[in-house]
Amino acid sequence: MAGLRRGTERLPPGFGTIWTSVAVDLIGFGIVLPILPIYARRFHASSLAAALLVSAFSAAGFVTAPLWGRLSDRYGRRPVILVSLAGTALGSLLTGAATGLVLLFVGRVIDGASGASISVAQAAAADMAPAEERSRLFGLLGAAFGIGFVAGPAIGALGALWGPRVPFFLAAALAAANTVVAWRRLPETHPRTPAAHPAEPTGPADRRVASPDPRPGPGGDRRPRSTPAPAAPAAPAAPAGPAAAGPAWRNPLLRAALPLLVVAFSAMVAFSGFEATFALFGQRHLGLGIGSAAAVFVAVGAVIVAVQGGLVHEVSRRLGETTTLVVGLVLDTAGLVVLAPARGWALAAPALLLLTVGQGLLQTTMASALAGRAGPGRRGQVLGAQQSVSALARILGPAAGGALLGSSGSGVTYLFGAALSLFALIVTFWDRRR
Repeated sequence: MAGLRRGTERLPPGFGTIWTSVAVDLIGFGIVLPILPIYARRFHASSLAAALLVSAFSAAGFVTAPLWGRLSDRYGRRPVILVSLAGTALGSLLTGAATGLVLLFVGRVIDGASGASISVAQAAAADMAPAEERSRLFGLLGAAFGIGFVAGPAIGALGALWGPRVPFFLAAALAAANTVVAWRRLPETHPRTPAAHPAEPTGPADRRVASPDPRPGPGGDRRPRSTPAPAAPAAPAAPAGPAAAGPAWRNPLLRAALPLLVVAFSAMVAFSGFEATFALFGQRHLGLGIGSAAAVFVAVGAVIVAVQGGLVHEVSRRLGETTTLVVGLVLDTAGLVVLAPARGWALAAPALLLLTVGQGLLQTTMASALAGRAGPGRRGQVLGAQQSVSALARILGPAAGGALLGSSGSGVTYLFGAALSLFALIVTFWDRRR
């Protein structure tokens, strides 16, 4: 939040509303993390089933993220974000009203499908800024991720004092209120929409210049007459319709972005495995209860906010995007390696600090780098692809993490994540050389 206030006078109009929309969407995701043990006991679920609550959220995002991105490229960012906020409200309401595990999963699926439009918010931010300012806006959006990561667990822990359903009802009310505010204040940023370019000509026939006509007019005069100007060569249009909807491996834009998408996927599998299992791991090995687990997640989110709200822009400006990705992956790997054997705070505290700083650098820089590989008319598509692979990672990461955690709370979960982060680091170096 501090990063948002610092330089508010220089932010593009409407960016604050986009920032708030992202934060609210992330609250819906983060709210379940510290209360997983409650739901595991309440519905007699295993560690794997409790972790799959996170996977259900992400599975819906995996399916819908590319659709949201393409719809925003075609119809604009604003309507997609509004639908997302309304869906977040509905999903949170259903989750709170759940009377069994099945309905609980249904609510998480609806909420996850709505949260998949975060890539649209990133595309809107990219629409607003030139290349040299993009990392700053993406850093502030990353801080919104962190705010959601802080507020979600905090709401989950405090609301649970009045009952396990209350946190979700609070999240639903917040999302509904934000929908109303966004309806009134959210601008359209897409460069192809009439709102963004109201005076843009519709074709060569609309561009006419006055030039002398050698043929005499009535009475023998040679008055200038309007004649069509020569048409400028048309820029290649982004594919639409069936061509755009073809397989990803036939899409040259996604092929060019594939190495970064592989890095995003691998790193997110590692981090989401941590997110989904740490409350249970900490309960068994660090003495965490509901309140203390929530406090840890609040601290993690606060570090991410600090990194993404200010540090990431400065680091990216000095080192460049690729080197910043490398630093983030190195920190992620080190944090997970140190966390695996932790049976007390002497190891757990520095491990969490390394992991959260690394993730803060990685998450923002990845989105900015991908946006830089696409033109304004294709950002929704490529960022939607990133959101989709991240959602797939959030399906597999919690499932693998919960299975590896098992009943003994094994640290193998985090060693597996460290191996994936190391693989992502190798791919980053290969892409840099290429």
